[in-house]
Amino acid sequence: MASAARKSHVTPEEYLASERKATEKHEYDAGWVIAMAGASRRHNLIAVNLLSAFHLGLKDRPCEVYGGDMRVEVEATGLYTYPDVTITCDGPRFGDPEFDTLLNPTVIVEVLSPSTESRDRGRKFAHYRRLESLREYVLVSQERVLVERFTRQGDEWVLTEFGRDDDLLRLASVGVEIPVREIYAKVRFEEPGPVETAGTSSPILPA
Repeated sequence: MASAARKSHVTPEEYLASERKATEKHEYDAGWVIAMAGASRRHNLIAVNLLSAFHLGLKDRPCEVYGGDMRVEVEATGLYTYPDVTITCDGPRFGDPEFDTLLNPTVIVEVLSPSTESRDRGRKFAHYRRLESLREYVLVSQERVLVERFTRQGDEWVLTEFGRDDDLLRLASVGVEIPVREIYAKVRFEEPGPVETAGTSSPILPA
C-alpha cells in the first residue's frame, strides 16, 4: 500500500489507541504516524491474486495468510506497518489481546507503488530484516512483470528475480509455488499507470 503525508510525533500507545478507532490506515515509524494512500487498480488486482494463490496453496498446512489489514510490528525497531500480504507458519504471535498486530511473519510481500518503492526496498526492508521469524521478503512490480524474492541465508539475504510469465515463484519457507502468470492475472500494462490518492494533512493525534 502507498504512504502519504507524515503526522504528529506520538508514542506507540497513542498510535495504537487512535489507529484502532480510525477509518483509514496509518503506519508508525520512529514516533511518526504516516497516512496510507489509496492503491491503484493494478495494485489491488495483484494483491488479490497473491492472496488467492497463497490461500489455495497453503490450505492444508498450518499457515495463516493475511491481507493488507493485518498490522505487523517489528519489536526490535518499533515499526508498525501493513504489508500487502503476510504469511505466518509458526503459530501466530500477537502484540496484545486485540490480536490485530502480528509479531512473527514468515513471509512478507509488498506490491510496489511509485510513492513507496524506495521505502519498501530501503528503510522498510531494513526494519523487516530485524524480524527473527522472517525468512522471505517478496517485492512485486505493478509496472511490469517482475517479482523479486529475498531469501534469508544466515546473515545474508539472497535475491532471485522472476521476470517471465512462465517463471515459478517458489517460497521454500512455507512450501508453496505460484506461477508468475497467476500473480499478474487480468493485469493490463497497456492501461494508464497507477494513480494514487494522497491522505489528508491534518494531525490525527496530539504531539
